[in-house]
Amino acid sequence: MLESALDRLAERILSLDEASLASILEKYKSRMEHFEPTKEWERAVIIFFIINAVRAKNHIFNEQLLRQREINPEKKTKGKPDLHLVK
Repeated sequence: MLESALDRLAERILSLDEASLASILEKYKSRMEHFEPTKEWERAVIIFFIINAVRAKNHIFNEQLLRQREINPEKKTKGKPDLHLVK
């Protein structure tokens, strides 16, 4: 049950746009830095780290894509295609 709930939560988080999340990061960072023993403060901390987790995931993802492209560069065709005459 717990793993299923976390999986659904991860799916919902993955559907969020990083740019939109980044726009609210400072708001939650500020709330987190001003400790209060309240549920609102606890939620702000969780939200702050969720936003950073998405940003970190995207950074790692992009780095890995670049690394794969360097190892296996795609053939780029410019101009005429690479054709051979067969008789």
